[in-house]
Formats: sequence, structure tokens, C-alpha cells
Amino acid sequence: HIFSHTLPHHDSSSSEEEEQQQESTLVNEELLWVPQTESVSFRPLCLCVSSGYYVNLLRVKGSGLLSRHRHPGPVHGHVLKGRWKYLEHSWEASEGSYVFEPPGEIHTLVVPEGVDEMITLFHVTGSLLYCDPDGNVTGAEDVFTKLELAKKHYAKVGLGEDFVQQFVR
Repeated sequence: HIFSHTLPHHDSSSSEEEEQQQESTLVNEELLWVPQTESVSFRPLCLCVSSGYYVNLLRVKGSGLLSRHRHPGPVHGHVLKGRWKYLEHSWEASEGSYVFEPPGEIHTLVVPEGVDEMITLFHVTGSLLYCDPDGNVTGAEDVFTKLELAKKHYAKVGLGEDFVQQFVR
């Protein structure tokens, strides 16, 4: 389940113009991240409205606890950067780890102290149901709420509401 990857090589002999282009690209790429809270954002990769699933990158800046939740469908994850764990389990997911979340399991995602940024690719089938300590549903999100959040964000940052259509299936 573990893989290794190589980070892009930065050529120190690159021109000032190339460096400005790279910096501009990084700024533009930041616009793709849809904020959900001050420290949590997602970047849509596929919003499949016809089958009710979504694939996105979840990013958490800094350590912290994400809401307790469950999924009625399966979830697959692949950690690209940083590490995280569930309060309900003893294992920790780190860079390169594959995670499977079975339908119905309640869990609380925590990014531990010392992690500056966590990014995980998630494929979520169905909805994400936020739960209180007794397991009662207090809120929900799904491909349609993700789509609406992304539309509003892309319009706000000047990319236009239709920018999200490239991710819709």
C-alpha cells in the first residue's frame, strides 16, 4: 500500500521570468482550492452527479480535529502529504498510505500536532453525514453540496461559476 514519489526538481539556473511564471502558476493553483473552514479546503477532481460520488483532494493546514462523521457508501483515500488518524482507531495514515472506510463506520479525522499540511485524495460514494456523540446526524454533504460550494468559490475568485463544469460528470 506504500509508494514513493519524486518531487519536481527545481533548476537553480532557471531564469527570473521562469521563476515568475512558476510563482504565478502557484498563485493560480491556490484558487482551485475551495475553502470549507479557515484551515480545511478541497480541490474537486470529479463531481459525478449522475452516480452520486465525488473525488477530491482534501487539505488541512495545521493540526486539528475534523467533524465526527460516517458514510453510507464506501470511501477510498490515498495520503499525498502529511499524516492523519481517526480517534476511533490506533493506526495512522501517512504519505503513501491507502485507506478504506467501510460504509456506516463513525470516525473522527485528526491531523496531529507537528503536521503543517495534510493532503489526501478521497473518493467518496454517496454522502458524508456529520454525527453528534450519540451518532445522530447533524448535517450532510454530498456531490451536490460540493458542486454548489465550488461554483460559489470559483465565481468569487474570478474564475467564473462555470469553471466547475470541467469536473462534473
